[in-house]
Amino acid sequence: MNPVIGLDVSKGESHAQAFSDRGTPYGKTFRFKHNLEGLASFLRYAQNVESFAGQRPAIVLEATGHYHSPVIQFLDEHQYLYIVINPLISHQAKKMNLRKVKTDVADAHQLGELFYKEELEPYKKRGQYLMNLRYLTRQHESLTEMYVQAKLQFQAVLDQVFPEYHGVFGDLYSKVSLRFLAQYPTSQSVLAMSEENVTANIQRLVGHVASNRWSLERSQKLMAAAERNPFRETAFPSHLISLELFINLLLQYQEHLAKLDKSIEALAEELLEYDLIQSIPGIGTKIAATILAEIGEIDRFDHAKKLVAFAGIDPSVFSSGKFTATRNTITKRGSRRLRTALYQAVRCGLRSSRNKKIRAYYDKKRAEGKPFKVAVIACVNKLIHWIYAILTKKEPFRVD
Repeated sequence: MNPVIGLDVSKGESHAQAFSDRGTPYGKTFRFKHNLEGLASFLRYAQNVESFAGQRPAIVLEATGHYHSPVIQFLDEHQYLYIVINPLISHQAKKMNLRKVKTDVADAHQLGELFYKEELEPYKKRGQYLMNLRYLTRQHESLTEMYVQAKLQFQAVLDQVFPEYHGVFGDLYSKVSLRFLAQYPTSQSVLAMSEENVTANIQRLVGHVASNRWSLERSQKLMAAAERNPFRETAFPSHLISLELFINLLLQYQEHLAKLDKSIEALAEELLEYDLIQSIPGIGTKIAATILAEIGEIDRFDHAKKLVAFAGIDPSVFSSGKFTATRNTITKRGSRRLRTALYQAVRCGLRSSRNKKIRAYYDKKRAEGKPFKVAVIACVNKLIHWIYAILTKKEPFRVD
């Protein structure tokens, strides 16, 4: 016999359907909660299948974000072989059925049957360091997106209160700029002070780092901007409340992102692969951490082409009869975050020709008549092969 248990995982609970052999279901579908009592009942269910079939069953389940984490941890503790499959594979298998049925019971049954139809590989668990690094980098990405949205909304309010404030400080979103604006949000409040008081307030916010000359130049620009402000007499209270809210929000985002940057760098420095990836010109600390976190253990891929497919950079192919498509896009079926990080690494390498090998390859593709994006994606494909080589050989990138 070749027993297997198909496990359909959902939020807080799962449905299991056992098979003692191909085409031979064992009993009815078993439902259990993701708590200690529920997992213990599932263990008894799996032991009954093992007793009936004469050998321990494999467990097949879909990747469901973080919902399957307690189940996988439980299976690890009891040394069960489990296979986590891509939802795309199970979705394609479901489409082959003549009847269109979508229930948790049917999904568990389908996963069990899929075990006998496909050659599935056991799940290769990621190391704890890489799992934590992936969590932090994804958290950083999510927080950055919210930070960008807050900046856009902040600008919309500022344009209705003090539009001339843009350009007074080198960085509108610096702590000095935001904190000064929080204290003096209107041109009236700025003009109510003398130039010496404005200079002193800026100097106090900056501290001893800035020179008096720099603070004086900022105060002069600020006074001139306040004079030019078209909304000097029409600052609505609702706008001022919104401005204060967004300033506090932006400062909080900056603080949290700074803490995440330190945590990511401290965690990544524990990994040898972090320095190896940074040996490629154009790849900095953040991009290196994201690439490493999304790839995980390189031994999960036995060929560079599999890593290319995982990033979704492999070209799609469409051919039927005598027709073969000549304009094929990349599949984009892999990790979106990895694909974005690789694209950013190539653009950084091309800028000022930091990565001469990437620049030479890009120029070659452009000389062949390739459009800009096609040439850049070709460089991304080349970069993935380099990353695969240095991670498998444990050797830094050779510039010459």
